[in-house]
Amino acid sequence: MKLKNLSYNFLISRDFYRGLMGPLCIVLFFVLINVSINVSAKIINVEPGHATIQAAIDTAETGDVVLLGAGVYSGSINIHRSLTLLCDKLSTIDGEGSSHVIVVNAPDVKIKYCRILNSGEDLTGEDSAIFISDKGDRALIENNYLENNLIGIYLKGPESTVVSGNVIIGSQFHRVNDRGNGVYLWNSPGSVVKNNNIRYGRDGIFVTNSEKNVFKGNRFEDLRFAIHYMYTHDSVISHNLSINNHVGFALMFSDRIHAIGNHSIGDAERGLFFNFTNYSKIEANRVSGGSKKCVFIYNANFNDIKNNRFEDCEIGIHFTAGSERNEIYANAFINNRTQVKYVGTRYIEWSKDGVGNYWSDNDAFDINADGVSDQPYKPNDLVDQIVWRHPMAKLLLNSPSVKLLKWAQSEFPGIHPGGVKDSSPLMVAPHFENVILGDSKIFGGDVISGDNMISGGGCE
Repeated sequence: MKLKNLSYNFLISRDFYRGLMGPLCIVLFFVLINVSINVSAKIINVEPGHATIQAAIDTAETGDVVLLGAGVYSGSINIHRSLTLLCDKLSTIDGEGSSHVIVVNAPDVKIKYCRILNSGEDLTGEDSAIFISDKGDRALIENNYLENNLIGIYLKGPESTVVSGNVIIGSQFHRVNDRGNGVYLWNSPGSVVKNNNIRYGRDGIFVTNSEKNVFKGNRFEDLRFAIHYMYTHDSVISHNLSINNHVGFALMFSDRIHAIGNHSIGDAERGLFFNFTNYSKIEANRVSGGSKKCVFIYNANFNDIKNNRFEDCEIGIHFTAGSERNEIYANAFINNRTQVKYVGTRYIEWSKDGVGNYWSDNDAFDINADGVSDQPYKPNDLVDQIVWRHPMAKLLLNSPSVKLLKWAQSEFPGIHPGGVKDSSPLMVAPHFENVILGDSKIFGGDVISGDNMISGGGCE
């Protein structure tokens, strides 16, 4: 079947183009708008069965559409031409447990509305529902449903690929570290992963040795890490939601990352984790729901951390291992059992240009009503340092000797051991705008449950 030729013809009045600035502008304008787009492509209808999709692909030409009807299609698929694989919402591609279900070995391939099940389970073989090789530049993987696959979608080397609107249900078997990732990127510069729902498996998105990636508007549940960065630079993590994972957003050995508007809810160990992360902007993120540590910063330097909200954690922020020259200001630390844990003797300032952070346990005065406390805030004292270095010292917290030590420190500030100081603590928590993820409000609104976001059916 031939698609109709499409042409776009524009009628421009004389009065319009007379107003253009000079002959060159007129020429360029007509070159741009008087473009006739001729699409000559076959729609190849495929009946359910074993290897029927591959037979259709082998006879297709560049630009063709391989259209699947309702039913089950079995066998692995190698897409070696630039075409579109388009599924009916009742069609299922079953890999039958053999290696990759679909391999993309051509540029500009599109895979849409497909239900893809049952890849192999060989982690060393990187078995995936959709495996895109370095020949698969500019692939579009959109609105598919993936379940019972080791790795959901693996981008191994392609550039400028888009993974959008997919539902990926990973494995619940094996140990967590032996499972595959929802979306796995290796050396895939310029690729975008957005608006996906990923549940179970190992990591929601794992990226390594890449650059200029965007991860936006994704939802992650019941994973090891929601997003896991390794050796990836100049990238954006924006408006993602992590729920009930081991760690929310882990950025390791990566530079110039912009993490903005993400929310970690109930992630067990850490909401945000920065390990050798440098020259990055961390802003307008929120961690809540009882993590052991809202934020853990390990040997991360030259970062701008502002306008974040960290609340209801055992430790608000754990800051350690030589992290230097980070600017930490305009954040809110609310109802954390320990607001800051810093085991060190250096003095570190956490304010900038007269703007500090909000501390819910800071009983301070603001006599001149400028919104800034009249006294600096020091979250830790000498007793904290002793307990962190010698945990058994907790048994002495109510002893006369510890009370004497606290009194001496208050009367003689010179014996303060160093650590974090906020010279301009805020009296009121900074305002946070609502952040929208899909149709749900993340800040200040209800969060749609996983059962509503991830269904067992095909894609609408």
